[in-house]
Amino acid sequence: MIIRLTARLGEKIGVCPPESLPPAKNPYADWSAHLFTVGHIQYLLITNTATLYSMVMPGKGITTQRTFLKGMSSHIERFLCEEGHQVLYETYIAPELAGVSFSKALNRAVTGSMKEFVLEAKWVLREGGVTPHDVSSLLNEMPMSYIRYDSPMRALSSLADSHPPSGKLLRLA
Repeated sequence: MIIRLTARLGEKIGVCPPESLPPAKNPYADWSAHLFTVGHIQYLLITNTATLYSMVMPGKGITTQRTFLKGMSSHIERFLCEEGHQVLYETYIAPELAGVSFSKALNRAVTGSMKEFVLEAKWVLREGGVTPHDVSSLLNEMPMSYIRYDSPMRALSSLADSHPPSGKLLRLA
């Protein structure tokens, strides 16, 4: 699995990747992560690099590479399972967690899309009364130019259709 860190997040967890790795062969195993703050609360934006499918999670307690990996992997699993994508997690993502490589960002298009997500997440979180899960669901419905003005949810579904597990078609909403 490749995890692409922003400089701010890398500094927080003590990881400074020397280079940007090429995209992972398994598009489900390539994630980008960014740290942002709303008020005095830190959050992490975890984004699948190929589809922009994203999750917002609390950043509290994330201070080392180990706590980051543990928190990120459990959050991805929990979010995908809650959204009905357990098969996708178990088939494509969980096996990749055994070998993690940190990297710099893939390109400016992905980081620019993530910045748009952060702006939207900050606005929604400041309004109050919403959970990071609610914000994640909202972000995954936003049309994005990086994925040809599709939504990350539909991009994830299209990716699942083109990479089915064991020759079966995997439908994601």
